Amino acid sequence: MDKAILGARIREQRKKHKLTLEKLAGMADIGTVYLGEIERGDKMPSLNTFIKIVNALGISADVLLRDEVIEAKSYVLNEITEKIKDLSPAYLKMIDDVICAMLDNINNLDDENELAQ
Repeated sequence: MDKAILGARIREQRKKHKLTLEKLAGMADIGTVYLGEIERGDKMPSLNTFIKIVNALGISADVLLRDEVIEAKSYVLNEITEKIKDLSPAYLKMIDDVICAMLDNINNLDDENELAQ
């Protein structure tokens, strides 16, 4: 996992939960400066610190590790659904068309890679 991506996701969740850096650091029992370094991607938290942050935010680790954990697929699907749930049928159709085009491109790339091997 990239430190910058993890830090950005922690910051995103902290702001989503309307917490200051100081408040989250206190809830996670870590230093404010250290949490700032984690959020900026300067430092990678230890597993123990990561768990403290996740627990303080009241979220699943999948929220922060969604690109790294295969089982996080359901979280990503739920996140996509949440983003589009209020769109009109016309916009949903447009999104479906874009997804289909992307999947076609992915399949074509996979086919090309198989031929090249």
